[in-house]
Amino acid sequence: MTANIAIKNARIAQLEEDKRKSSASESLYQKALGRLWRDRLTMTMIFILLVLVVFALGAPVIETVLGTTYTDIDLENKFAPVGAVGHPLGTDDLGRDQLARLAYAGRVTLGIAFVAAIISIVIGIALGIIMGYYGGVVDDFILWVITTLTSIPSLFLLIIIAAIFRPGPVTITLVLGLLGWTGTTRLVRGETLSLREREFVISARAMGASPLHIMWQHILPNLISVLVITLAIDIGGLMLTEAALSFLGIGVQPPTPTWGNMLSNSRDFIRTPNAWQLIVFPGLLITFSVLCFYVIGDGVRDAFDPMIRQRSANKPK
Repeated sequence: MTANIAIKNARIAQLEEDKRKSSASESLYQKALGRLWRDRLTMTMIFILLVLVVFALGAPVIETVLGTTYTDIDLENKFAPVGAVGHPLGTDDLGRDQLARLAYAGRVTLGIAFVAAIISIVIGIALGIIMGYYGGVVDDFILWVITTLTSIPSLFLLIIIAAIFRPGPVTITLVLGLLGWTGTTRLVRGETLSLREREFVISARAMGASPLHIMWQHILPNLISVLVITLAIDIGGLMLTEAALSFLGIGVQPPTPTWGNMLSNSRDFIRTPNAWQLIVFPGLLITFSVLCFYVIGDGVRDAFDPMIRQRSANKPK
């Protein structure tokens, strides 16, 4: 009888805790969204990023309007200046329309960065929660794997992979995603170590909830804000990585355009008349995209933890 009463009281306490947590979570997200909406810089960057995404997704529409594709070669109109008839942003060394190529390249670049970030986030979440929840031998083994991977320069691994496989969008995406999960794993592990000692997790464990249920229903929802911030920052970092690989010649290979390899290929035409747009526009798109992701990530962090901004404002100079 006493055991039944204790179990009943534990279930009632768990239900009350779930209701309180749900209410607090809704309040937290509502307040965070309100702070984010009032952050003019972050909202401006979100708007710019949406414009860039629409520009990239609208590549087929742009090609239809221009009456050309990003692969059409017209040697008679190579290095056409900005504002040329039928080519608003000019053409490259093969007479291909620069605007159409920038739009299509945006789809490839943003797609690689976004999908690779999703892959690394998913792996990082799964391993980080398992490490933080179970600890012990599992934690030690995965930490050993992370330490081993981080001790090998990523660029060295990428060069080896590029020598074995022909770098394409799919290959680069998988490589970047499978090599970029270590930082997320450590972050999630630290958060999980803290969350597993909270009252609602202990209560769920006392009621007989399985580890998988606890990790999915109680720990993961409390990591959402951290993961959104990490995702935004990772996408920006992966865009820079793709551009760096293209600059070294081991990124996505032509004729498939990316902002990175368009910028890299333009090095040969720095002194060519009417070729400045081949350098400026890809560079600006990479710069603005990465800046948007970094500012958005920082803005989301401030929205979910306003004490960071307050501490920075009160810090003596």
